[in-house]
Amino acid sequence: MRTGNPTLNAQTFAGYAGAVGERAMTIEGTVNKTGLLLVLVLLGAAWTWWLFFTAGIEAVMPYIIGGAIGGLVLALVTVFKKEWAMVTAPAYAAVEGLMLGGLSAWFESQFPGIVLQAVGLTFGILFALLMAYKSGLIKATENFKLGVVAATGGIFLVYLATMLLGFFGVAVPYIHGSGPIGILFSLFVVVIAALNLVLDFDFIEKGAEVGAPRYMEWYAAFGLMVTLIWLYIEILRLLAKMRSRR
Repeated sequence: MRTGNPTLNAQTFAGYAGAVGERAMTIEGTVNKTGLLLVLVLLGAAWTWWLFFTAGIEAVMPYIIGGAIGGLVLALVTVFKKEWAMVTAPAYAAVEGLMLGGLSAWFESQFPGIVLQAVGLTFGILFALLMAYKSGLIKATENFKLGVVAATGGIFLVYLATMLLGFFGVAVPYIHGSGPIGILFSLFVVVIAALNLVLDFDFIEKGAEVGAPRYMEWYAAFGLMVTLIWLYIEILRLLAKMRSRR
């Protein structure tokens, strides 16, 4: 089972087969836990959203930075200690919500209405791809998985290079701007992020089939949240680039 999502890699369920009954992971349980994580994200986001529009960006910036760093730390802990996911996954959702609320509020202040559009597109893509996957219209074949994994890795390397060069005052041209190349790059990233959802659906389904232990529902829900948050942020960036050209 291969997936482009780094939190749901090919070895995640290795050695976990055999759980049965109430001790086994189920798709329904994963869906329920994903819903809970979404609620925690929304609660955290609501706080920093309100804070931004009442106290300004200065009051929110510590939450954005702290949420991003805290989310990264909790994500790494969850990846290496999957059995802790019952605790670390909700904590990840809460701190990421703080970051997303502040970030979303900033984008909204620059481009009114953009957040509602981004949220609608994110969940629209989620449900459309879920229906396509369940109907068999899209299948996570090995070639499909290889292509998405390769593209996801390439995007990660581009972002890493951009960040490292930024420390030395070197800006990567075109791809982060609002020109045609920048918009096409963001559109490509959105497509790849969306296709990762298909791989995640397949991965979660296989995990339930092999009888992974119950706590893996939390881990699987966490992995799905990682993809959804990435997709939402990339949609925000794409819409902002398009709106800035008007």
